[in-house]
Amino acid sequence: MERQRLIISDDIVRSLGEAMAECDFDRLFVLADETTARLCLPVACRQRAVKEAPLITIKASDSNKTLESVAHVWAELGRLGATRHSLLVNVGGGMVTDLGGFAASTFKRGIAYINIPTTLLAMVDASVGGKTGINFGGLKNEIGVFNNARSVIIDTEFLRTMDCENILSGYAEMLKHGLISDEAMWAELVGFDIERPDLDALRGMVARSVAVKERIVGQDPTERGLRKALNLGHTVGHAFESLALRRKPVLHGYAVAYGLVCELYLSALKAGFPTDKMHQTVVFINEHYGKMPITCDDYPALLELMTHDKKNTAGTINFTLLGGIGDIRINQTASKDEILDALDFYRECN
Repeated sequence: MERQRLIISDDIVRSLGEAMAECDFDRLFVLADETTARLCLPVACRQRAVKEAPLITIKASDSNKTLESVAHVWAELGRLGATRHSLLVNVGGGMVTDLGGFAASTFKRGIAYINIPTTLLAMVDASVGGKTGINFGGLKNEIGVFNNARSVIIDTEFLRTMDCENILSGYAEMLKHGLISDEAMWAELVGFDIERPDLDALRGMVARSVAVKERIVGQDPTERGLRKALNLGHTVGHAFESLALRRKPVLHGYAVAYGLVCELYLSALKAGFPTDKMHQTVVFINEHYGKMPITCDDYPALLELMTHDKKNTAGTINFTLLGGIGDIRINQTASKDEILDALDFYRECN
C-alpha cells in the first residue's frame, strides 16, 4: 500500500496546493457533507482550484455513512465526468473521509484522493492510516478497503468551528494513543483542560498523537499484528456504538471512551495493568464523557455485537489489552463472565 504524505499545516491553501501538485490528475472533485460544506469549505475554497471544482455533498452524521450515500457519490462522479485519472478531495469529519476514501478507492477501480479532516476525531484517527468504509447491516464500518490517501492535511484552525462534544469525541482517540504509547504522553492528556483547550498547545498534541498512529500503521498497514494496538477500547466501544444506533446515536469517540473503561478493567484483571492508572483514566472519562445508559438487560445484545467485531477469529471475541501504559497485548480473549464483569464495572464505577 502506497504511503501517504502527512502534512501538519498552518496554511491550508498553501498545503493543499502543494499536495495537489504532487498528484497527476485530469479533473478535481470535492466531497463534503452539508455541515462542513457550510462551515469549513469556505476556508479550503480559498485555494482557487478547489473553489472552481464540482462539489458533491452528502448528508451529515454517521447514520448517513451508508451504501446509499456512497452510491450517490459514485453516481455524481460518473455524471460529472470523473475518470480513472481524477482526484477527489474529502473535506470533513471521519464520516466524510471514511466514505469518500471508500468511494474513491472503488470508483473505476480506484482514483486518487486527499483528506482534509475538519474534526479532531478525523485528524487523529479516521483520516489517517488508510482505512476506508461504510456502515452496513447495523454494524460499524462493516464494508471497506485499505487504501491510503495521497496526502492528509491537518490544520487545527478548523477546530474553531467545533463544539466541545465533538472535540471530546476526537480526544478519546488521543487518550487511546497515549495509553498505547508512553506515560508522559498519557499524563499530558489526562492533565489537559480539554473543555477549554489552548489550540496552540493542542496542535502539538495532535501532531504527537498522529505520529503514534503513523508509526504503528507504517509497521503493519493491513492490521496483521501491531496495528491491532489501535483497537484498544474498540471491541466494546463498537458494540456500544452499534447498540446506540438502535436508540439514540452517540459520537464515535464517546463510545471508544466507554469501551476504554471496560477494556482497562479487563487489562487490570487479566494483564496486570496498574489499578491506580486505570482509576485515574476512568475518572477522567467519567468526568468528561458521562455514561451511556445501559442495564443488565442490554448485556446479551452487547455480547452479540462484540461477536461481529472484525478482529475476531472463529467466533472468539478478540481484545487489545495493556499490561501497563505502552505495554500492548494484542489477540487477547476473555470469558463471557469476565466481559460481563467489565460491563458491571462500567455501570458502577464513579
